[in-house]
Amino acid sequence: MRSHSNRTVENSAGYLAAEFNSGAHVLDVGSGPGTITADIARMVDPGSVVAVEMTSEAAALTRAELDRQRLTNARAVVGDALALDFGDGTFDVVHAHQVLQHVPDPVLALHEMMRVCRPGGVVGVRDSDYASFAWYPRVPELDEWLSLYRAAARANGGEPDAGRRLLAWAHAAGAATVEATSSTWCYATPEAREWWGGMWADRIVESDLAEQLVREQRATRADLDRISEGWRQWARDPDGWFSLLHGELLIRV
Repeated sequence: MRSHSNRTVENSAGYLAAEFNSGAHVLDVGSGPGTITADIARMVDPGSVVAVEMTSEAAALTRAELDRQRLTNARAVVGDALALDFGDGTFDVVHAHQVLQHVPDPVLALHEMMRVCRPGGVVGVRDSDYASFAWYPRVPELDEWLSLYRAAARANGGEPDAGRRLLAWAHAAGAATVEATSSTWCYATPEAREWWGGMWADRIVESDLAEQLVREQRATRADLDRISEGWRQWARDPDGWFSLLHGELLIRV
């Protein structure tokens, strides 16, 4: 959530921003901390936003952000991206950011998003492509981090290199009119390096990911401590640069 709370429509859903018109009814699948949801709610007012999260705890995080920003045209519910509890053609726009890389059946998830979108509406999805991440200097511990993260994600039934697969998944889901694009996040200022590098330096030793890596004997605690220090080394380097590639889709229903 520390990573996700930095996300906005501007930096994470710019490819879809033109669709968030006043009066639109939007479904936000996988809303996380709710920062993107809140932006959408302001943009579509007096329309509405329904945010879906997979657990009551995650939905509560979205709800807390909406309450903090005093937004009354958005609500958070618990649901399953593979079996959305809405009727056909309910929403004008369906949005999912960094969701398909985590679900066991991204084609079914896309099919569900298309089903609940009205004819003439749009489904927008954006996902990272971890194998395309690039950074400098080439700190060896970051190579280890990437290999471990991708292995753990796949062990959980996800696909960390989702960005490059989005178009194929949309075609498999039956999408006929699709626009595929890509965009990046780039961390190259001292402040950005401190945030991104510091976040991963902590996450690799203090998170569910860390617990999984040790439990599955993919790494030891000493390995994770060493990788954490590699992240801090990268963040301190005045030449440090990190770029994340994302695939994007606009599906016209």
